[in-house]
Amino acid sequence: MAAVPISLTMEEILNNEGPNQILPVMREYIRAAEEGLAQGMEVSLFSDGTAFGGKELGGLDLAIPETPTNVYGGIDRNTNPIWQTNSWDIDSDFPTIGTQFDATTAKAILDTVMGEMSRGTRHPDLILMSPQHWNAFNAATMSIQRIQNENGVGRLGFRTLEYVGPSGVSEIVWGGGRGSQMPDDTTFFIDTSSFRMRYNPDRNFDTLFDGDGQKPINQDAIAQFVGWMGELTMVNPAFHGRLYDSDPSS
Repeated sequence: MAAVPISLTMEEILNNEGPNQILPVMREYIRAAEEGLAQGMEVSLFSDGTAFGGKELGGLDLAIPETPTNVYGGIDRNTNPIWQTNSWDIDSDFPTIGTQFDATTAKAILDTVMGEMSRGTRHPDLILMSPQHWNAFNAATMSIQRIQNENGVGRLGFRTLEYVGPSGVSEIVWGGGRGSQMPDDTTFFIDTSSFRMRYNPDRNFDTLFDGDGQKPINQDAIAQFVGWMGELTMVNPAFHGRLYDSDPSS
C-alpha cells in the first residue's frame, strides 16, 4: 500500500481562484502527488519488498532474485524448488563462452539462457537489461541489421530492441535512466503471460476522499490523499530468470 498526502490551506486556494486563476491549484497538487507516487513505485519495482514495514511492492529482487531460495508469496522456495526462478552468474556459469558480458559473448550467452528457459513456443518474451548489458548487446549486433520493435512496449515510448533466438522473438527493454534502480550488470527475463501487476480497483492512483478532499474541523484547509494498493504476482516461475555478473571486472 502507498499513499501521498496533499494539504492546502484555504489561503492558497483563495489566492488562485476566479478570473485571475493561473492554475487549478488542487488539480496540480494531485498531478504532482501522482507523479511522486509513480516514482516511488518505480523504485519498488526493483526492490525486495521489505521497506515501509513490508508494505512496499514486492519487486523483481523478490520475484526473480540472484539466489532463488527466498520466501516468495508465502512459499519457501528452498523447500519447494518447483517455485524457484532461473539464475545465472556470468562470472562462472558460461565457461565455454566467457566470464564477461560484452560484444563478443552477449549473443551466445543470451542464446544459451533463452534456450534453457523455453518449452515449445513458451519463453520469456520481455528482457529487461541494465545499461551495461544493453550496450554490450547493442555492440554485438552493430555489424548486422538491428531490429527495433515499435510495437509491444515500444509503442509506449520505451527504448526497445527485438531479440531473435532459439525460442522465438522477445522484446529487449533498456532499464537505465536517471534515478533508475535497475541493478548494474543485470538482465531480467520475464514471461509476461505469467507475471501480473494486480491492484485494488479503489486504490489505483485514486483520491481517497470524494471531491476536493476533507476539511479538518480545527483548520481552514483541505486534505486529500492519492493512493495505490496491489502487488506483483507470478503464477509460473519456469520461464523467468536473472542474469548477473558477480565480478564484472574479471
